[in-house]
Amino acid sequence: MPEIRNYTLNFGPQHPAAHGVLRLVLEMDGEVIQRADPHIGLLHRGTEKLAEYKPFNQSIPYMDRLDYVSMMCNEHGYVLALEKLLGVEAPERAQYIRVMFDEITRILNHLMWLGTHALDVGAMTMFLYCFREREDLIDMYEAVSGARMHAAYYRPGGVYRDLPDRMPRFKKSKYIDDKKVALLNESRGGSLLDFIEDFTNRFPKLVDEYETLLTDNRIWKQRTVDIAIITPENALQLGFTGPMLRGSGIEWDLRKKQPYEVYDKMDFDIPVGTNGDSYDRYLVRVEEFRQSNRIIKQCVEWLRNNPGPVMLDDHKLTPPKREDMKGDMESLIHHFKLFTEGYTLPKGEVYAAVEHPKGEFGVYLVTDGANKPYRLKIRAPGFAHMAAMNEMTQGHMLSDVTTVMGTMDVVFGEIDR
Repeated sequence: MPEIRNYTLNFGPQHPAAHGVLRLVLEMDGEVIQRADPHIGLLHRGTEKLAEYKPFNQSIPYMDRLDYVSMMCNEHGYVLALEKLLGVEAPERAQYIRVMFDEITRILNHLMWLGTHALDVGAMTMFLYCFREREDLIDMYEAVSGARMHAAYYRPGGVYRDLPDRMPRFKKSKYIDDKKVALLNESRGGSLLDFIEDFTNRFPKLVDEYETLLTDNRIWKQRTVDIAIITPENALQLGFTGPMLRGSGIEWDLRKKQPYEVYDKMDFDIPVGTNGDSYDRYLVRVEEFRQSNRIIKQCVEWLRNNPGPVMLDDHKLTPPKREDMKGDMESLIHHFKLFTEGYTLPKGEVYAAVEHPKGEFGVYLVTDGANKPYRLKIRAPGFAHMAAMNEMTQGHMLSDVTTVMGTMDVVFGEIDR
């Protein structure tokens, strides 16, 4: 008889499939996992504490750095909390821009998830395909905010600025000849909206390509079907939200059930799974690509036909125009006060949540009437999902740990905070 030994194994934190800095302590019986104990906190930056020492607007860039794959959605949750307490609403055009960029962010997030999840399971090509599309979406971020990732574009009262009339274009260099430049600039001839519209027309075909590679691929199905099954009851008990909850068959989406901004005017469907396994969660997210694309199309059409302000005209809250500030004393005072002290929020507490690509991203804010939060608590969706690690890996093989990590779509910026 061979001797059977139980091992305790460290999975991560320096591991390509740990999606950040997770240390998983696995108790193994041969190749089978008996218990998984996630150790988190290796990336802890004290975001919530830092926010207590900063005027409200200065914490917006911190939000980008929480889940650094879904930047603008994080900002949205925070900005909505501020607006709720102030009792203000962004102009309609700003709301459409926010919804459009939320969905662009959702596609960005799911592309990153799909590329890395497939890579963890062993499919290399998928990663390259996904990053090809991410490049276009990141160009949209850059066109509107000047930054490829950490945009700091949403503000209480609207967005930082309106959509640009022209897209940055590629130039000829020693690496790119005239022919290639013409090809790269094909969709960049017009405004940002033209560029986004061109992307939405191309994207469904590209999603079909991903599905051709994976959906009926027998290796992919062997690695994901019936792996990490979570029943609807368990999913609720564990505090799942987003695709993790919908993959278990529960139709819960804040964009439909508690609409914010202009989501109630949008026409889209909520995809749900039937089996609650890794494969269902994959199908749910792939369908979200198509639904987000639908929403972006509707936003582009509305934004083309409805010019207007993208920021409130209340200079106690939003900075005056730069040319006004240079020539008008009152605007200069407003500008100076806003950028040195910021603004104050009335005493109270507020919770605002958005349907983030990973689940419900909520911001709980307590204020004491000062120009900075008394307390800020972030409800990160990945945190609740991470807690289910033991439940999802028990009885599976060691090689399934990477699949489970992938299906969770975790990013440690928001889990460790």
